[in-house]
Amino acid sequence: MVKSHMNDKRLEKLAYILINHSLEIKKNDLFLITGGYLSAPLIREVYKEALKKGAHPYTKIYFDELSEIYYKNASEKQLKYVSPIAKFEIKNIDARLSIISPENTKNLTNIDPRKQAISSAAHQELHQIFLERAAKKELRWCLTQYPTNAAAQDADMSLEEYEDFVFKAAHVEKKDPIQYWKNVYKNQEKIKKILETKNELHVIAKNTDLILSVKGRKWINSHGKENFPDGEIFTGPIENSAEGHISYSFPAIHGGREVDEIQLWFRKGKVIKAKASKGEKFLKTMLNMDAGAKRIGEFSFGTNYSIKKYTKNTLFDEKIGGTIHIAVGSGYPETGSKNKSGLHWDMICDLRKDGEVYADNELIYKNGRFLI
Repeated sequence: MVKSHMNDKRLEKLAYILINHSLEIKKNDLFLITGGYLSAPLIREVYKEALKKGAHPYTKIYFDELSEIYYKNASEKQLKYVSPIAKFEIKNIDARLSIISPENTKNLTNIDPRKQAISSAAHQELHQIFLERAAKKELRWCLTQYPTNAAAQDADMSLEEYEDFVFKAAHVEKKDPIQYWKNVYKNQEKIKKILETKNELHVIAKNTDLILSVKGRKWINSHGKENFPDGEIFTGPIENSAEGHISYSFPAIHGGREVDEIQLWFRKGKVIKAKASKGEKFLKTMLNMDAGAKRIGEFSFGTNYSIKKYTKNTLFDEKIGGTIHIAVGSGYPETGSKNKSGLHWDMICDLRKDGEVYADNELIYKNGRFLI
């Protein structure tokens, strides 16, 4: 077992927040904890905390290499196979915690993207059951990060620096971190209510001029529930409304791949042209996965100003205060989004320098800050 040199008190506190705030684990909950084997110290604390609540926790611990072996060796029939056990699980669990804990973030870089697309498309049904149960509040879920050397290297930090970065973004050092996240909710709720009165958004930034409709759609106030750490306000735009183009500021990470300098052009809500300086073939393969992959499923403002630096980890990068992210692929049904796809790929646009967002022709956001 790999021992972490991490300060265990912070891990205990993180587990406490995840169980009591993010997932609100209750007595008799059937609770799945999933993570790489490196995240064992956090899995242990979460498991213990869940038992104290009277829940029924169980674990699925994986090795990064298994995905690589799967994609390299699976036949088309195997790639398309959907396990009835996986289907039963997603229909029956009450809560799920997924812990990102990579040993090597590049292990899928040379896999045939077509194989990843086939597998993702085949699992769309499970993804849809998950989204619909989550929207009805039948299934509570959370995604979090355990600091590993691979993640630290991607972020250009030592492991100790990365641990500090993760815990600072999560505000575990606060005397009452749960109250901190409740305050985030209160502050964001004011902005959410104003956004829900708007019909059209217009984003202007470097090589970016994009208009989309959010009329009648619900905005979601993210304050440490489904993602931890958190900090975003998002919606699902009208599926056929996006017009114009966008340039993404940072490399976009998906399925173990890094795609640089993505540019997308939209007409009637659909990507009609896509470019990237690195990974363009992968980008186009993913966008051609299914009918919904070329449409926008999510539009979001990142609101966590404790996260300032891009770290090649979407969980953190999409929350950077002063950025927006737009996901192609499936939308969240609770926003009113009708877009379905095996893909959900968040791509980030930095608005901290010369970025503007207009709502119904009124400037509401400039240089990474709300004016409302």
